[in-house]
Amino acid sequence: MGVTSAVVHTLEIGDGKTSWTYHDLLHLKNWYEDAGLEISVIEGSVPLTDRIRLGLEGRDEDIEEFKQFLRDCGRLDIPVVCYDWMVGIRWARTAAHVEARGGSLVTAYSNDRMHRGHEEPAVETSREQVWEALEYFLQEVGPVAEEAGVRLGLHPDDPPRESLGGVPRIINSPDAYERVLECYDSEYNGITFCQGNFAAMGVDLPETIRRFGDRINFVHFRDVEGDADGFVETWHDEGPNDMLAAMRAYQEAVDDDVPMRPDHVPTMAGEDNSNPGYHMKGRLFAIGYMRGLLEQTVE
Repeated sequence: MGVTSAVVHTLEIGDGKTSWTYHDLLHLKNWYEDAGLEISVIEGSVPLTDRIRLGLEGRDEDIEEFKQFLRDCGRLDIPVVCYDWMVGIRWARTAAHVEARGGSLVTAYSNDRMHRGHEEPAVETSREQVWEALEYFLQEVGPVAEEAGVRLGLHPDDPPRESLGGVPRIINSPDAYERVLECYDSEYNGITFCQGNFAAMGVDLPETIRRFGDRINFVHFRDVEGDADGFVETWHDEGPNDMLAAMRAYQEAVDDDVPMRPDHVPTMAGEDNSNPGYHMKGRLFAIGYMRGLLEQTVE
């Protein structure tokens, strides 16, 4: 397919572990290199706790672990780490078997189904507390990321709502990202531009891509139909947004070496939907579609 790099995304390292050691990373790097692939990004189970996200007692100890993780990534030439600031409930969907084109299955979110009229907080916190914790974190880890040569990419809240499960969400708008980038002004403090979430924010995707330009350190290429209160994932070639215009904006405004991956693909015939959004046939289709878009941008 012409794919030469991989994004490593796991929920656990193994044996219930959710933290990484240098030798965990080395094992992964060797394994991927044996398959002819480089690791461009690590996301998902990075060592980032809700003690850090909420600014609770013990966060400094946890931040030190994250700093060591960045140093280890730097030693192994892993250039990007994607993380999020979703407290409690993280990636939220209320349906995983929505029928789409050809009988394929996609995921969806409905705020009404999520809360059923009740939104009792999973944890007690305030918006200001969550912002303070993020800004403290960036001031602490930003210099380490620079020294290690590892770029951070903050993923939007998914869905990008003001709250979820009664817990404030803060990474839900372009203005929120401006505050994040100003907090620690460095190319190593950047954005994971998840198109589906930005689409759910109601923004103009190409315009917003150009707005953030070289502060985009990683891209999730996908689309949704709807908004933050309710949306359905779409096939990459069937959503409401102009994906070619988005690809052109990346080509014009974002560094050539920024990694991009297809995200949240449909489950297709012969697949069991045990991992909604991440089965292989939809990903093969998406990669082909993305390569076609890239060819169009250079014509």
